Amino acid sequence: MDGSTPELIPVRPEEELDLNRLGDYLRSRLPGTEGRLEVRQFAGGHANLTYLLDFAGTHYVLRRPPLGPVAPSSHDMSREHRVLSKLWRAFPLAPQSFLLCEDPTVVGAPFFVMERRHGVVVRGQVPPEFGAGLDPAANRRLSEVVVDTLADLHAVDPAAASLENLGHPDGFLRRQVEGWADRWRRSRVEENPVADELATWLLAHLPPSPPATLVHNDWRLDNMAVAGDDPGRCTAVYDWDMCTRGDPMADLGTLLSVWYDHDEIPSTLNPMPTHTPGFMSRAEGVERYAATSGRDVSGVGYYQVFGTFKMAVVLQQIYVRWHRGQTHDDRFAEMGAGAERLFELALRRRDEV
Repeated sequence: MDGSTPELIPVRPEEELDLNRLGDYLRSRLPGTEGRLEVRQFAGGHANLTYLLDFAGTHYVLRRPPLGPVAPSSHDMSREHRVLSKLWRAFPLAPQSFLLCEDPTVVGAPFFVMERRHGVVVRGQVPPEFGAGLDPAANRRLSEVVVDTLADLHAVDPAAASLENLGHPDGFLRRQVEGWADRWRRSRVEENPVADELATWLLAHLPPSPPATLVHNDWRLDNMAVAGDDPGRCTAVYDWDMCTRGDPMADLGTLLSVWYDHDEIPSTLNPMPTHTPGFMSRAEGVERYAATSGRDVSGVGYYQVFGTFKMAVVLQQIYVRWHRGQTHDDRFAEMGAGAERLFELALRRRDEV
């Protein structure tokens, strides 16, 4: 929650589940599911759909892809389940997944069911329990926890989580850039020479990658939950559908892409309250990651440009689903303009590299 949006809402009409079919499916597969099933929807997020399942006080969380066609390799429920069924052993901030269903007749798409975690998700603005953005110490803690938790993830030995065979680290960065450039081409509604120029530049300037680590691939403050009594203590990390082994600097670049300094105008999708007093500057965030992880961050500028390009494509993909009528969520109507602004920001950041 962010102080203005409730954490849970009634299920949006077009995103409802068949409760009878779902309840019947789960009752023979998960403990504590004998009672009547009630469902509410998590209000946050812009892609995968997430629901709270309440079986007379026994709670689970269900995740499924968004409505309509999705980009290849994205919204991968099988991958997210595979990761979350194992990662919690070595990285306790990852919720445990209990069940994967690949039968689309149950809820209309593949889904998985995981444990319910509690905490405050900070989106856009600092919520009242942390001072509503007016407490510099709390704001500083939020900026520190998002960096420190990333460094903690990158320190995990994949073998300790039985994920040593996850993904293909060799060539990871090239595949990422090529994949996001292709997603841009598939989701564009009209021509954008800036986006095309960025895609060409990113492929032409690929840096050598450091040793591979586990990579979340969508690292932002709003994909974490923090304790209600301490903004500097993470209680959960969410959205693992793109997790793999690869270049850890790609995660840092994703984080920096939505880390706006005071002279930058935030995009339509602004999941970090970086303009609040006390929140570290982007350069301070880089320095803290370097100190905490021990990694060389001298080439971070490239990854920051790539992260910004990637976030622009994310907005474009969300917008095109609204544009095509695959969703009627009015939050998405302005995201095409937001994508354009992010492409322009990526170009400015490229010129600073």
